Amino acid sequence: MPPEFLFTVLLLLSAVAGFVGSLTGLGGGVVLVPVYTLVLGVPIEYAAGASLVSTIATSLGTSVAYVRDRITNVRIGMSLEVATSLGALTGSLAVALIYSLGLQRLVYVVFGTVLLLSSYTQMKVLTTARRAAPPPDRWTKRLRLYGRYYDALEGREVEYYGVRWWLGALVMFSAGVVSGFLGIGGGALKVLAMDWAMALPIKVSTATSNFMIGVTAATSSAVYWAH
Repeated sequence: MPPEFLFTVLLLLSAVAGFVGSLTGLGGGVVLVPVYTLVLGVPIEYAAGASLVSTIATSLGTSVAYVRDRITNVRIGMSLEVATSLGALTGSLAVALIYSLGLQRLVYVVFGTVLLLSSYTQMKVLTTARRAAPPPDRWTKRLRLYGRYYDALEGREVEYYGVRWWLGALVMFSAGVVSGFLGIGGGALKVLAMDWAMALPIKVSTATSNFMIGVTAATSSAVYWAH
């Protein structure tokens, strides 16, 4: 394959991955890693590392607009990022051990499973009618898990609050492990943590996930770079 053609293909695929990632809050890694490995024949450990760097760029590019429009809740995102970063370190170190043992096939199996689960959870989030939010709990006021944003479709400001921060943090830790293990942003689990576990609006969940995946990917990519 001529280098010029390969570069053009990668550029187009990266644009598609960035669009999908920004729209859904997934980060784009779920598109890039399969393309790198299955289409271009790149070893999965290198594909994962490259995907993490791309995910950082996607997060930086998309989160600016969401923060400007006050859809991203930076306070909630940073309160959950500690758990996510710890998970990212755990996943990165675990996969480094697996690579050293020559068990790359296990990573492919895990990646396929995560893709299926991501598709399922994303469909559930987008098709399930929004439930009534549970009453505020002690975490709501203690961590100030509330905010407001302007919804252009509804033509009004939407006020919201989050609950069950501890459950969201547990899911975020899992998202971090997935990110470090597979080289993706873990956005599907992040959206699930905020939408399902914490009862935040889907727009806030998606925008805040886009903001968080850059920090998570940076943590994971540091371990990949070291190895």
